[in-house]
Amino acid sequence: MTTHDVLDRPPAHALLADGTTVCIRAVRRGDHERLQDFYEAMSPENLRLRFFAASRRSAAMAADRACAPARPGYRALLAETQGRVIGLAEFDTGGTGEVAEISVAVADGLHHRGVGTLLVEHLVSAARADGITTFTADALSENRKVLQLFADLGLRTARHFDGPEVRCTVRLDQDDAYLSAVEQRGRAADVASLQPLFRPDAVAVVGAGRRPGAVGRAILHHLRAGGFPRRLFAVNPAATAILGVPSYSSVSALPKTPDLAVLAVPAAAVPTIAEECGKAGVHALLVVTAGLDAGQARALMAACRTYGMRLVGPNCLGISNSDPQLRLDATFAAGHPRPGTAGVAVQSGGVGIALLDGLSRLGIGVSTFASLGDKYDVSGNDMLQWWESDGHTDLALLHLESFGNPRAFSRTARRVTRRMPVLTVDAGRTEAGRRAAASHTAAAATRTMTRQALFTQAGITSTHSISELLETAALLRTQPLPAGTRVAVVTNAGGVGVLAADACAEAGLALPSLRYELTLDLHSVLPDGATVGNPVDTTAAVTEEQLGTCVDRLMGYGGIDAVLVALVPTAVAAATGDDLVRALTRGPGRRARPVAVVRLEQDVSVTLLPAADGGTIPSYAEPQSAARALAHAARRAAWLGRPVGTVPELDGVDTERAHEIVEAYLAVQPEGGWLDPRTCAELLDCYGIPQIPWAWAETEDEAVRAARRLRGADGRVVMKAYWPGLVHKTEQRAVHLDLQGDAQVRSAFRDFDTRFGDLLTGVVLQPLAARGTELFAGVVQDEVFGPLVLFGLGGTATEVLADHTARLAPLTDHDVHDLITSPRCAPLLFGSRGSRPIDLPGLEQLLLRLSRMASDVPQLAEADFNPVLATPGAVTVLDARLRLLPRLPQDPYLRRLR
Repeated sequence: MTTHDVLDRPPAHALLADGTTVCIRAVRRGDHERLQDFYEAMSPENLRLRFFAASRRSAAMAADRACAPARPGYRALLAETQGRVIGLAEFDTGGTGEVAEISVAVADGLHHRGVGTLLVEHLVSAARADGITTFTADALSENRKVLQLFADLGLRTARHFDGPEVRCTVRLDQDDAYLSAVEQRGRAADVASLQPLFRPDAVAVVGAGRRPGAVGRAILHHLRAGGFPRRLFAVNPAATAILGVPSYSSVSALPKTPDLAVLAVPAAAVPTIAEECGKAGVHALLVVTAGLDAGQARALMAACRTYGMRLVGPNCLGISNSDPQLRLDATFAAGHPRPGTAGVAVQSGGVGIALLDGLSRLGIGVSTFASLGDKYDVSGNDMLQWWESDGHTDLALLHLESFGNPRAFSRTARRVTRRMPVLTVDAGRTEAGRRAAASHTAAAATRTMTRQALFTQAGITSTHSISELLETAALLRTQPLPAGTRVAVVTNAGGVGVLAADACAEAGLALPSLRYELTLDLHSVLPDGATVGNPVDTTAAVTEEQLGTCVDRLMGYGGIDAVLVALVPTAVAAATGDDLVRALTRGPGRRARPVAVVRLEQDVSVTLLPAADGGTIPSYAEPQSAARALAHAARRAAWLGRPVGTVPELDGVDTERAHEIVEAYLAVQPEGGWLDPRTCAELLDCYGIPQIPWAWAETEDEAVRAARRLRGADGRVVMKAYWPGLVHKTEQRAVHLDLQGDAQVRSAFRDFDTRFGDLLTGVVLQPLAARGTELFAGVVQDEVFGPLVLFGLGGTATEVLADHTARLAPLTDHDVHDLITSPRCAPLLFGSRGSRPIDLPGLEQLLLRLSRMASDVPQLAEADFNPVLATPGAVTVLDARLRLLPRLPQDPYLRRLR
């Protein structure tokens, strides 16, 4: 990584503490005059604190230094807004070493808004990319602002006082404490920037017309009819009033600058109106217009970034905030969202309408709704942080078709899901087959697997349909979480009980046998002929009183975690006047354990039954729906019950040497490619990844000598052909096994030479491995999600059996445990039918080291270990393939807008 690589990166826009947008970029030579003006505008006191003296000559010297030609070890970043420089941060190593001197300056009047902190965060990211490990800074001891800046960064900082000066030393390790501090600052800035969107003091609808059915008019009607209590304007040069709302010819003609402007105009007009809004001081845009071409999209985003406007859309349904003090409904949905405490964010307007309708039918109200549309700016990550901070959202529902920064989203979601359930519809699962790729790893890494890894690690409840999402939301909203997966099924019809039991088993729930004492107790309260196993078949003769008592007894039993009651209407109950549903609702809606009801005659997939205490109980039309919802609740409870995972420290890792190997390879092969066996082994050695002994040979005689050195106790070796681009050796019949003696080695080499000719560049020889379990491990560097670690059953049939699971790197200790225990082959690893377990600590180390390599080396496009031989004594990679591509490192946690 060179300094020029990072300098060539485009500017980044980010948020200050008050939600203001600024541009962070490298200083250019043409910035000299503006930088000098920046310093000269400072007060004498600010200059003295920065330069230890109040000399005006310091301004010119500082501008000279920052704008000088690029030199090794020096970097300068500035912050600007609408062309005005408001901050500068720089570091200098003096040309060598891993320690750099840093300095920060902020314009007068802009302190305490996070300008300096944001600049230093970006400088830290750039320094890490340059291999710098430590910042030092000299300051006057009275310069409390800069000392506080370093103290609050979240990095390890030491101070050394020397008279009136203090020297700060800042370690640049990116640990969880630093990432958490960055997240906290980012969350506060993000929420502040969204205030004009969701809590505006004034709203203007641009493009509201007189024609009934027009989108702009519909939004204006919703705002007015919904009771928005603050200033509301229409912008239409052909009208003075629309729906009783005053209308003006342009945004600039409005009597008050709106916080939020809703744009419902033709696509061609969007960039011009966005520019007008920015110049007028509008803080946020809601663009419902669809069909913007690439040029219009760029112009819209340029206006938003230049003038610091947050943007929802384009191509969206709108937004709403059901706060009773605000009643903001800027949508063109058929009705107003029901007020409540569920946050909803969707990309598809149609999905949004379906979710709002479904929630309303369930009586679940909405706190904030956002249809994100094409999601140019405001994203699901923004919405999670808004709900986390708004003080009343307690359930989050998402429908996201894409992710701008999945790793930042994952960290946010992990935090938010500990406070409230976060549910999503896993959109975009149906990738047609596996994507075309050369290696086993890439073939296994389907879109479904990548997204599911993100959701699982973040604690997000992922569903397959809107119906399933609503069914799960109904249970999580109304019932306590189960302590485990043990379910008791109660039914008044044996066949329905069987269906319910099957549904529970298919969902991963367990139906334990009931304790003998409990069965006696249940027999004493149920009708003759009742079966008190699990399921409990009460028979059709059960009365309302008997069913209620049965459920109460099960609720008090410690051997189960939930009760599923499956009922069918019977003539017996009708004749006696018994209402079996009332047996459940006459008590509290929320008990010690969750209750779910199944009523096969129900005409909707899920509804909520009102209980006597004002609570509700979810009722489902199908046993599968109830079982799925209970399973999701159990998984959430298990996730919440686990301590937060940590990324273990690894010894024997040489990251610097790994970077040197990668850079040397890409210097010769700038387009990237598959590493040759020697370079591959060298890179694996940097991470302590265990490999079977091997040797390289390019001639028949070299192969014989290598085989003699490598032969194990039984004297047998393996020979593998190699040429650049060869991946699936088995398909090419490029492997000879069980070679004994020099003659067989020579014969194998000649076979390769005859069949492959000039294509063959050499052979790899290895001792024949002992018997064991063949596993598979690998990495795919996803362009959006980052490195994905895959694990499962290996060997030549790995793709056919498809017994794989995946997690996003970096892996925590919990992630590694989940990787090992999730595949169907897991029982083989822990000992099965008298066999001994494999070396599980060794397997954990292999996966952690593979994860570390993928995280350290962004150029690693694919890693393919197949097979990995697992025995009780060791875990060893028998065959490894690594592919590199020329990629710049990306800091996924750096604060910047999309």
